[in-house]
Amino acid sequence: MTTLTETAEAAETDATAETADWRPRHNLGRVTRTFLAVLWRDVFTTTRRPTGFLLQVIVQPLLLFFVFGRVLSEAGYTKGDFGPTLLPGVIALNALLTALQNTAMPLIMDFSWSGEIEDRLLAPLPGQLVAVAKMVFGTLCGLFAGLVMAPIGFLVLGTAGWPLTAWPGVLLILVLGSATGAGLGLMLGTIVSPDRIGVTFSLVMAPLTFTGSVQYPWSSLGHLRWFQVISAINPLTYVSEGLRAVALPGLTSSIPLWTDALVLLFALVVTAAIGIRGFMSRALG
Repeated sequence: MTTLTETAEAAETDATAETADWRPRHNLGRVTRTFLAVLWRDVFTTTRRPTGFLLQVIVQPLLLFFVFGRVLSEAGYTKGDFGPTLLPGVIALNALLTALQNTAMPLIMDFSWSGEIEDRLLAPLPGQLVAVAKMVFGTLCGLFAGLVMAPIGFLVLGTAGWPLTAWPGVLLILVLGSATGAGLGLMLGTIVSPDRIGVTFSLVMAPLTFTGSVQYPWSSLGHLRWFQVISAINPLTYVSEGLRAVALPGLTSSIPLWTDALVLLFALVVTAAIGIRGFMSRALG
């Protein structure tokens, strides 16, 4: 009798332990709070070192505005409408590349020498959501990088500000473009080994930059059909063209806004799926 009672109590204890173990892992409120805490850790770390982040975000696009928009214009190498055409391209470039870098580089450090990823994986949170938190942080960085360059671009290029009605569309394209950049960063950060990331970045960044229709509309490449096809593969092209479509309604848009949004959404889903799969494979391995 005593044995049966002890067995029943042990079974009850095990059931209670399983329930206690199940609740923190699957309770929506607890998962949400843990997700936000993991995300806040990256945000807080970045805000404690604002100088390096601001230099990374501002210096390169500021030089692009100054050289392409002012120096070449005053030297007579560009036309009068080049500045308004260049502005959306540089904002798109800054948003996508900042999101990519701020997702890939911290992830590489976490998986290699810092080993911080182990702490994150011990949190009561599904491993996939740890990867999603990395993407959300990269997206926020990209969105900030895109928005902060708008007033700087207006000032340096001397162009008129965009109408208020354009900003909802600008935010939509910037969010999709930044999230796509973060998805690319998640892919690179999990697939590429740390000792090859420098070479990989060189092989990825330059093609992304120079085939993304940053300095010119995609439709202007009609006489260079092969280069136009290559540019159509680059997701940055749809961020640049999407911003031109909503911010410059007087400019003939080569790619409709709905096409830009759909392509970016598709690219986001594909890169996120590959990146999360690579993250889980790396984490479990």
